[in-house]
Amino acid sequence: MGQCPFHPKPHKNKASLFTTLFLKRRSWLDGLYEKSYKMKMGRVKMPGLDLHVVNDPKEVRRIMVDEVREFPKSELLHELLNPLLGDSIFTTNDKVWEKQRDLIKPSFEMTRISRVFTHMKNAANDLIEHLDKNKSGSVVEVDEEMTYTTADVIFRTIMSERLDREEGKKVINAFITFQEETARAAMRKMFCFPRWISYFLGEKRRLAAGEEIRVVLSNIIKPRYDAVTNGKEIENEDILSSLLQVVDCDTNERFSFEEILDQVAMLFLAGHETTASSLTWTLYLLSMFQEEQEKAYAEVLEVQGEEEVTIQHIRKMKYLTNIFKEALRLYPPVGFYARESKREHIVMRSKNIKKGSAIVVAPWLIHRHEEFWENPNDFDPKRHENPKEIKKDTYLPFGMGERVCIGQGFAMQESILILSSILKNYKLELEEGFVPDVVGRLTVRSANGMNIILTKREK
Repeated sequence: MGQCPFHPKPHKNKASLFTTLFLKRRSWLDGLYEKSYKMKMGRVKMPGLDLHVVNDPKEVRRIMVDEVREFPKSELLHELLNPLLGDSIFTTNDKVWEKQRDLIKPSFEMTRISRVFTHMKNAANDLIEHLDKNKSGSVVEVDEEMTYTTADVIFRTIMSERLDREEGKKVINAFITFQEETARAAMRKMFCFPRWISYFLGEKRRLAAGEEIRVVLSNIIKPRYDAVTNGKEIENEDILSSLLQVVDCDTNERFSFEEILDQVAMLFLAGHETTASSLTWTLYLLSMFQEEQEKAYAEVLEVQGEEEVTIQHIRKMKYLTNIFKEALRLYPPVGFYARESKREHIVMRSKNIKKGSAIVVAPWLIHRHEEFWENPNDFDPKRHENPKEIKKDTYLPFGMGERVCIGQGFAMQESILILSSILKNYKLELEEGFVPDVVGRLTVRSANGMNIILTKREK
């Protein structure tokens, strides 16, 4: 297609342990080397952690589907995310996770997602109204816009609250701090830094950022939780109303306030941060590949015309959906899934893995593996026209197995809605000379934003 979307150039050779500490403090992508994209399995031994990276599709299925109980979510991940997420479905395991999944699942069934479509549409309309304030042909930092809009969608669909832009900036900045400091905290843990040193090197900022976000969410949830507890009838048609009503079949009890706060914090992370990442990278690709952009624009016009957008319209936008799926392949929002070995000894590809060892399944590497994909670094939406042609277990932007992302349908609906709204109103071009700074932290983002020229389309 003439251009290859930017990705960090890997190092020629594997970095030393000392170099790894400093490279991966900023982004775990900075520590990758050429063999990372060709190997089926690799090992990184650090002072506080024995880590295995698994790219073999057969072993990935074993970890995430066939023997999922032997490879639970990482305790280290739970510890790192606890200041923000508490004991949420994102990090819990076994019976706790099963209970949480069963209680949350009704909130994300398609009927519930359909009910919140109006909230999504209103947020998308407000985005276009906000973008219209810019002069046509001016440069817009779309990463910032996508981050705010997806956070706004979460506030509206979960809590029926529109996110004020100033309040949104505070929450988003707190989350950026939490992401950056969590990446550094992870490396300090792996290299056995004393707790008191970590506290002065950024842990204090990290804890404060997590608490700041939880306070904002708590202030919205608490009045509604108290109202339901006191017998008041629920009026809102949102996801929080579902969480407030759902009852555990075994105990006949509802979620406690802290449990709901944990789950909503998780939904905020998973629902706004990952979708913002995906949308930003899709807009980047659309701005680079003008032919594909015009095809997607033509499809939006053909499907929707001048009608107000509906769920049925969204489902018919197949080409735009394939573009989005290809963006998820090239820039998976969650670049790695962290698990750990539960059994005393597990043999994987003739290697012994000890109990407590970290197991990383990395969509970033699997999606760009030379053996699994033809021209893996090229942008090609046609790859997704026939899913059966994709090599089994090599495309996993939402995970796999029973722990597949519970909000997958929500994210797809929201993303195509926002993308189609932007395409219908604007032509996109990447600012001349702009190169994104791709970083891998909790999600894959561009550290220097995303500068795109938005030119108003004529009606």
